[in-house]
Amino acid sequence: MSPESPQDLVDADPGPVFTVTLDGRRIEAVSGQTVAAALWSAGVTSWRTTRVGGAPRGVFCGIGVCYDCLVTVNDRPNQRACLVQLHPGDAVRTQEGTGHDD
Repeated sequence: MSPESPQDLVDADPGPVFTVTLDGRRIEAVSGQTVAAALWSAGVTSWRTTRVGGAPRGVFCGIGVCYDCLVTVNDRPNQRACLVQLHPGDAVRTQEGTGHDD
C-alpha cells in the first residue's frame, strides 16, 4: 500500500491549475494558493532584496508579520507574498528595496 498524499488525506480538491508570471516566467498555481506557496512550489526561494546591501529575501515568518517576502503584484508594490492569494493571469515581480522608483 502506497502512502497517501496530503491532498488525499484531507480529501482536498484544489481545482484546475492556472498560470501566473514571476518577472515574465510562467509559474503554475492552484486556487487559494498564495504567491509564496506558488513560488516555493516552482523552486523560487528568494524574490526581494533589501534596501541596504541588496541581501536576498523570501519567506521568513510565513504569517505576514515580518515583511521579508514583499513582492509587486499587478503593479502594486509591497504585497506580502505569504498572504496574497493568486488569481489566473496575475503578474508578480521581484522587488528591490521599497518597490517604488526611488
